[in-house]
Order: sequence, then C-alpha cells, then structure tokens
Amino acid sequence: MSNHPLNLTLRFALEIAGLFAFALWGWTQHGGVLRYYLAIAAPLAAAILWGVFRAEEPIGPKKPPVTIPGWLRLALEFAFFGLAVWAFYASDRPTWGLVFALLILLHYLVSYDRVVRLTR
Repeated sequence: MSNHPLNLTLRFALEIAGLFAFALWGWTQHGGVLRYYLAIAAPLAAAILWGVFRAEEPIGPKKPPVTIPGWLRLALEFAFFGLAVWAFYASDRPTWGLVFALLILLHYLVSYDRVVRLTR
C-alpha cells in the first residue's frame, strides 16, 4: 500500500509541509535580517539531509547519493517529521502541528509494508 499514488501524494505533501514548518519556525523566532537567514537555512538543511541520505527503495532514483540502512532512514524520517511538528508548535501553530502529526500517523499506518521493509 505504500506505493499507492494517493499515499505517495500524501507523503509528498507531508514533505513539503515539513519544509514549510521549518521555514515558518525560522521566520517566527527572530526579527530583522536573522529571520530571513533562518527561514531559508532551516528548510534547506532539512531538504539536503532528506535528499542525500536514503535507503534503496523500489521506487525513486536507482542509486541514492548516500545509501544508509533502512532503520536509519526511518529514524531520519521520524526526526524530520517530529521536528516539523515541534516547529509548528514553536511557531504558535498548535492546531497545524496536531493536524500534521495525525496525517503523519495516517501515512505510516498506510505504509506499514514500507516500515516493515525498512526495519529488516
């Protein structure tokens, strides 16, 4: 079920929303010029980590830039999404954080076959 187009669309939307959460956090934490740097640097750093460190999967690019074990990729995903939920809360958007967390939970419940595959 993890490769179903609707689930992949949800996953993509969650990834974009996570990057938005980091940008929002950066924007709301400081004033002046620093807010621009944080609003750009936080999602950029997260996107680089997300895109570079991957496990080999049946869909997507054939060879990841840096191949990591599946369990480590899963831990990276949990850190990314967990920090994104925290970023919504830290940006005074607790409702957004709660909805985001519930959608993440839904995604991983539907993607149980991928979670099992990554943990082997």
